[in-house]
Amino acid sequence: MKRVLLLLQLCFWSGIVANAQSITGLLGAFPPELVLLQNQMEHKTDTVIQKVHFIKGMLHGKSVVLAQTGIGKVNAAITTTLMIEHFKPREIIFSGIAGGVDTTLAAGDIVIGTQIAHHDFGTVSDSGMVAGPTRNIATTEMNPLYFNCDSNLVKVAIAAGSKLKLEKTSRENGSFAPKLKKGIIVTGDVFVSSEKVTQRLLHDMHASATEMEGAAIAQACWQQNVPFIIIRSLSDKANSKARADMMSFLKIAASNAASLVMEIVKTL
Repeated sequence: MKRVLLLLQLCFWSGIVANAQSITGLLGAFPPELVLLQNQMEHKTDTVIQKVHFIKGMLHGKSVVLAQTGIGKVNAAITTTLMIEHFKPREIIFSGIAGGVDTTLAAGDIVIGTQIAHHDFGTVSDSGMVAGPTRNIATTEMNPLYFNCDSNLVKVAIAAGSKLKLEKTSRENGSFAPKLKKGIIVTGDVFVSSEKVTQRLLHDMHASATEMEGAAIAQACWQQNVPFIIIRSLSDKANSKARADMMSFLKIAASNAASLVMEIVKTL
């Protein structure tokens, strides 16, 4: 009888641990990237940790926790670390807008990250910038230059995207449904609005998109062994018109990114 009770207790506590680990972390930098997700959540509870606001609840029957990172790598790293430490997410999904680098992509298209890298960490000299790897604070070993997004999450994202009817983008030559493409996303603490820099990121780092948070989230997840994926909906082409284009395409880009995340959560 004692053995039976012990087994029941073990099963009970194992179930609690399993449930605790089944939560999915959702992150975004701007409110427009998160408000659509937040509006679809049920049974929401708010928690403020070190002045960062986390919302825990249910999204399409799945347990999620959502937070806004704010802009830039330091803010993103702080929020990601707090989420990992306090909520122990099974995986983390970051979605939001970015500038396009791949010349075959346009505003409204979506890049599903396969690899994420810092483009402003490394060595700068008179001849230019050479990106280099970061270092793991725990092991003192070099991190990879490119952090790999979780392969299963990439597959889920591609499959989810194929089911969606995303909002079309109006451009100079017509209205187009967004394209989904796997690619490398690079991150720096700068808003890129330069054809010259965009060409460098394409040539030197084979980037498809550039933004300001992804690599910090990737590094934090990598060092803490948390599966992750970065998804970016393009709001501009990171050229001299980037600021104006971003304001024009921000809403639709954020909406399409949120729609894809919701479809991914359904599948998990």
